[in-house]
Amino acid sequence: MRIVAPEEVRESLDFPSLVACLREGFRGGATVPVRHHHTVPKDGEPDATLLLMPAWQEGGDVGVKVVTVTPGNGRRSLPAVMGVYLYLDGVSGAPRAIIDGPMLTLRRTAAVSALASDYLSRPDAESLVMVGAGALAPHLIEAHAAVRPIRRVAIWNHRPERAEALAEALSGGPLAATAITDLEAAVGEADIVSCATLSQTPLVQGAWLKPGQHLDLVGGFTPLMREADDEAVRRAQVFVDTRDGALKEAGDIVEPIAHGILTPEAIVADLLELSRRDGPLPRDAETITFFKSVGSALSDLSAAQLLVERL
Repeated sequence: MRIVAPEEVRESLDFPSLVACLREGFRGGATVPVRHHHTVPKDGEPDATLLLMPAWQEGGDVGVKVVTVTPGNGRRSLPAVMGVYLYLDGVSGAPRAIIDGPMLTLRRTAAVSALASDYLSRPDAESLVMVGAGALAPHLIEAHAAVRPIRRVAIWNHRPERAEALAEALSGGPLAATAITDLEAAVGEADIVSCATLSQTPLVQGAWLKPGQHLDLVGGFTPLMREADDEAVRRAQVFVDTRDGALKEAGDIVEPIAHGILTPEAIVADLLELSRRDGPLPRDAETITFFKSVGSALSDLSAAQLLVERL
């Protein structure tokens, strides 16, 4: 059995290859039970969450991710997301690999956003606003730049010093990255807005969005978490990674439905449907697209398969 460390995961899963792998994974499908989602009470800090995410393909291998999300880890200078991915032989059930869960999650989550952007954002998108400067942010920036000609990145965080640190870390690279404090102005100018936060109140206002923009919401994974307001939903065409997951777990979908802003039937497509289309999705230059992901064990399994093949 192979134990795969974070750097091996990162080096093996470049975004062009991973996006292509996920496209085929969503096109082919898999058995993906709705993930187990358990609240773990914590004294003196926000509750943690335990997630169990299994998936398998008929005649193929099996995988399950065990993850904890601990918002209070910020004060410990630790990542909020920790865990492992167990990759099992589909014939015997024997463990083939134990993979670092956080890095696998970071790479596949960013690649899912990039895959959605490849379907939904304008091909000439050059500017990106990154809302949030946590562990996922640099991967999202890299992934979006792998599918679109991104040249400029504006980074906002509720703690400005973290946005500044990320912009500094990206300096000298191919992108012009700057930390910003005026989120409204930055959103109003961007081609793509990507959010990766643990916010429970909307950060991006629909009134700020401009025609032709693509909004990528990644951070919220419970019905109580929001990164964009109802007006953003009202103004946009809405897409999700998986319908079952989004309708159960995504506050950015669940709350607008409860408010009468959105209906399940009004969600245009999920990634399975987009990946199985015969041609590009029709859209005009003025359409605002809204993509919400909550994470799917299918994408974990696809990423793990690619990783194990390469190792």
